[in-house]
Amino acid sequence: MSRILVVDDEAQIRKALDVNLRTWGYEIETAATGEEALLAAAAHKPALVLLDLGLPGIDGLEVIRGLRGWTDVPIIVLSARDADADKVAALDAGADDYVTKPFSINELLARVRASLRRHTPAPEEPVIDTKDFTIDFVSKRVSREGVFVHLTPTEWAIVEHLARHAGRLITQRQLLQHVWGPRYENETNYLRVHLAAIRRKLEPEPGVPRYFLTEPGIGYRFETVFTHS
Repeated sequence: MSRILVVDDEAQIRKALDVNLRTWGYEIETAATGEEALLAAAAHKPALVLLDLGLPGIDGLEVIRGLRGWTDVPIIVLSARDADADKVAALDAGADDYVTKPFSINELLARVRASLRRHTPAPEEPVIDTKDFTIDFVSKRVSREGVFVHLTPTEWAIVEHLARHAGRLITQRQLLQHVWGPRYENETNYLRVHLAAIRRKLEPEPGVPRYFLTEPGIGYRFETVFTHS
């Protein structure tokens, strides 16, 4: 059973998550403050952390930074803060996903399962094979129906980074820093132009993307069910 650390200052939410997650076979540890969260994470080594941002004492962002100092445990933020700036700050600090309160337990369970799957150690496969195209990390090429698709070096860098973090929301800042470097972290127009070109080349319906998804004002996510992983 995977152990989940639930961090929230509201006892009712801690109890509800405890009951629901235990029903699905997870072991649960809880914490009401940021300080308790860091101590519990060190003591119990959870497989995943569900974290509220508005905590007494050390807030959620500091908890994320504290955890990232020594562990890559998946962190899903559960917060009533729905502003893009709050989401970006949490993701840039090192969170893996962000769910806005109120949320359905089914959605949360799906996010938990997805995060645990992505974090399960496994040999990295050299290929991602989708219904519409194949990404080959060894040859650094993408093909459709056996025909190679020409991508510029910049387009490949974007595709590779998003695909290697499939299912994870990558902020605009993170993607800009990875592809262009820290001096370009505010040049979001670069991403819009290149993502539009990538979609024209790879998406079956560029205007309704199914693989290269945009979270408006936050970042991008590569999604596909048909993967070698």
